[in-house]
Amino acid sequence: MLTITDLSLQRGGVWLLQSVNLTVQPGQRVAIVGANGAGKSSLFQLLLGQLAPEQGTVSLPGGCRIAHMAQEVEASERSARDFVLDGDLELRRLERELAQAEARGDDHAQARLHGELDVHEAWSAPRRAEALLRGLGFSDADTGRPVSAFSGGWRIRLNLAQALMRPSDLLLLDEPTNHLDLDACLWLENWLRRYPGTLLFISHDRDFMDRVASHVVHFDRQQLELYTGNYTAFEGQRSERLAQQQAGFERQQARIAEIQRFIDRFKAKATKARQAQSRVKALERMERIAPAHVDSPFSFEFPVAEKVSNPLLSIRHGQAGHGSTPILDGIHLTLLPGSRIGLLGPNGAGKSTLMDALRGEKTLLAGERTCGEHLAIGYFAQHQLESLDLDASPFLHLQRLAPKASEQSIRNFLGGFDFHGDEALSAIRSFSGGEKARVALAVIAWQRPNLLLLDEPTNHLDLEMRQALTMALQNFDGAIVVVSHDRHLLRNTVDEFWLVNEGRIEEYQGDLEDYERWLADRRKDEAEAPRRPQNGDGTTGAAATDSAVGESAEDRKARKRAEAALRQKLSPYRKQQTALEAEMDKLQQTLTALESDLADPGLYDADGKARLQELLGRQAEAKGRLETVEAEWLEVSETVESLEIELAG
Repeated sequence: MLTITDLSLQRGGVWLLQSVNLTVQPGQRVAIVGANGAGKSSLFQLLLGQLAPEQGTVSLPGGCRIAHMAQEVEASERSARDFVLDGDLELRRLERELAQAEARGDDHAQARLHGELDVHEAWSAPRRAEALLRGLGFSDADTGRPVSAFSGGWRIRLNLAQALMRPSDLLLLDEPTNHLDLDACLWLENWLRRYPGTLLFISHDRDFMDRVASHVVHFDRQQLELYTGNYTAFEGQRSERLAQQQAGFERQQARIAEIQRFIDRFKAKATKARQAQSRVKALERMERIAPAHVDSPFSFEFPVAEKVSNPLLSIRHGQAGHGSTPILDGIHLTLLPGSRIGLLGPNGAGKSTLMDALRGEKTLLAGERTCGEHLAIGYFAQHQLESLDLDASPFLHLQRLAPKASEQSIRNFLGGFDFHGDEALSAIRSFSGGEKARVALAVIAWQRPNLLLLDEPTNHLDLEMRQALTMALQNFDGAIVVVSHDRHLLRNTVDEFWLVNEGRIEEYQGDLEDYERWLADRRKDEAEAPRRPQNGDGTTGAAATDSAVGESAEDRKARKRAEAALRQKLSPYRKQQTALEAEMDKLQQTLTALESDLADPGLYDADGKARLQELLGRQAEAKGRLETVEAEWLEVSETVESLEIELAG
């Protein structure tokens, strides 16, 4: 499908790729990963013909149709539906030709074009465009709104929908999840897994790559390394390769030191001069193995406030919304020190509205909001980046908050966010979105909050920074409320979920997998609703639906409630099953290591008796524990199986 041969590429005098070769087979879904600035987006520009390489070739099959996701869109008065339909270039061409044929009264051309439009399935195009828009979070009312009425993030979604609408053999997506919520991410994953062409996508979302990618291409030291499998498989293969590389590097360094000692010792002796000279040439010929530098440039934490109230914040009898329109009602919640909450819910259900209410903004229309005496809120949302002073440096942003802080302490703190040297003193106006997000996070951390309210904090952040943020949140002693489409972040930082849906907030008993199934059921209901059969009088209604599916509305609701209850009952057993499997794996590894130790002949000498007894005791203990865990796992697995059968029935 795609063949890159002996390719070299540079931008701004910096080499991005040098003499690389790569082959992507038809139908593969390839995640492109690598450090910021490595050249990922430049590779896409190369494939689109917007860049020329310094040497080498890029080959695609003749007639290959390429679709790509534009990063910007100009405001226009075209409706969202028409904008998405514009992505199907062949459809628009046929429509233009048909209009011209009709204008000149050419019946023969009209008949031919109607046939071509029918083959192109033009009759279903508006419905397919609307389905894409719904999947990406737009409401039915949004489809007729002009593009100019949407904010920047929603216009990016329109660009994505337009790219998906275009029939293609090769689809290029650059950070497609950046402005999506969790619901839209899950929908997009399913869509891309069904995409029949070849997919190349740039992403920093681990779970998204795990669910979509069949291969990973890694930009590494001006080369392209192809790995088979998803991102987790790539990490495993990469770490193994780096470990082997590091071992080879250390062996080579020992050999170099040995040769150098020989040279230093004998180069002055006439009898050994020839051998010493040959060693010098051997060193010059040796292809040096690079040490495995995989350390992240980011290392920071959220220092908690010195004083903490308990509770931090509570809302009673609350109502939240915009203007005089309530979106959420009956809000009763309390945030304690150590609370770690992830907000789930469909797009537009009110997650951001709730976040604003927690902050004490005007979205809290009614109710009592009580703050602890020492409450200190750190708030992050994408629109917060707009409030940064573009003419100030990262250093100045922090210095304004603490004028008495030493220059070195501020520099040290910014170093954890990878702002070093002149970059820490540069105006942020020219910074990328990811760099501005890092400045905003640094400002929050510098103020030592005890409650973090984070609304999509990973947008624009690369994998290394996302991992550093995850680690910092894990170690944060305060309370966290987070909205995020990054499931890796959610799984590793929150202890409970709240579901925001249909005007209410309630504790969600399931996990992210349960939530995905809940969303799938919900989408299925919405997709079925418009296709209700008609009654005899031409109207639609419950009676027609009931007769069609053989189930009354009340029975259907009862079935849905029963299924939800079963899923909630099943969730803790699945978690227990996973935990037991992890423990069994760990015990097996322990037993393997013990068996390796027990193979040491020295243990069976008189001097090794004490060590032998210790190892045998640990082995017996591990075997006993493994038997117990296996028995428990079998019991839990039987419960899971029976509940799954009941749920499937």
